[in-house]
Amino acid sequence: MSFASLFQRLLPCALLAVSVIGAQAQDASTFRKIQQSGAITFGYRESSFGFSYLDGGSKPVGYSIDICNRIVEAIKAELKMPAIEIRYQAVTSANRIPLVANGTVDIECGSTTNLVERQQLVAFSPDIFRYNVRTLVKVDSGIRSIADLQGKAVVTTAGTTSLRLLRDADRGRNLEITPLSGKDHSDSFLLVANGRAAAFVLDDILLAGQIANAQNPKDYAIVGESLRTENQSLMFRKDDPAFKALVDKVVGGMMASGEMEKLYNKWFMSPIPPKGININYPINADTRDAFLHPSSKGI
Repeated sequence: MSFASLFQRLLPCALLAVSVIGAQAQDASTFRKIQQSGAITFGYRESSFGFSYLDGGSKPVGYSIDICNRIVEAIKAELKMPAIEIRYQAVTSANRIPLVANGTVDIECGSTTNLVERQQLVAFSPDIFRYNVRTLVKVDSGIRSIADLQGKAVVTTAGTTSLRLLRDADRGRNLEITPLSGKDHSDSFLLVANGRAAAFVLDDILLAGQIANAQNPKDYAIVGESLRTENQSLMFRKDDPAFKALVDKVVGGMMASGEMEKLYNKWFMSPIPPKGININYPINADTRDAFLHPSSKGI
C-alpha cells in the first residue's frame, strides 16, 4: 500500500479523533461547567488571614475572596446568567493544586505562589500581591537571622515553597535545622506558640496575619533576611483560554481603576472580621508594581 493511499484511509480517523478531543476540551471548559451546573466552586483557605479565611463561622472572607466575587459578576454578564451559586471547598497548601487540576475547584481564592513549574499543571491570574519569605519567632528567642537557626526546629506549612527556600539558604552553612511541618498556617504557628518550633518560615504578609490574630501579638516578631520575593495569584485550570482571558480582564481592570488598592486597604490596613484585628501591613513597592504592570508570568 502506498503512503498516499494509507494517508487517505487514516485521515478520516485522525480528523474524528481531533474532533472528539476538541469536543471534550470544550465540554471541560469552566464556562461550560458553570452553565450546566449553575454554580462555581471557590477554593478557600481556613487561616490565610486577610487573604482567605473563615470569619468566625463558616463563611470564607478576605482579599482573594472579594476578587473572586468580582470575577463571578463578570462571568454572569459574559454568560448572561442572572445568578450563579458560589460553592466553597476548603483547600490546603498540599491539596490545592490537585483539586484545581481535577476540576473539584474552579478557581482557588487563596494565597498561592505563581511558580513557572506549577504552570505545567494549572493556570494563574496576574499577581494580586508580592511579598518576601521571612521568619516568625518569639521576641525573646534571640533569633534575628537565618544563621541564628543553628540546631533549632523550624516549621513550614506542607505544600509551600518555604522548606525548599530554607534548604537553599542553608547550603554551605550546615545549620543542622530540624524541619517540622504544619497542615495549615495556623497549625504551623501553633508549633512556635507552644515551643515545639523555634521559628516559622512563610510569606511575611501571612506571618503578619498570624501575629495579628495571636492571643499576645507583642510576643512575636518577623525577623531576618528575605529568602525570596514571591507573588500570589488566583489559580484555575490550565488550557482554558476563555476563562483566563476573563480573569485577566477583571483583575487588570481592578488594578487600573484603583479598586484593587481599595480592597488591599480594606483587608490589610483596616479592622477585619471576626475580631476587628488590623494586620496593619502597608502596601509595598513590589505590590504597587504588580498593580501598575499586571503579569501572570510567574517566578
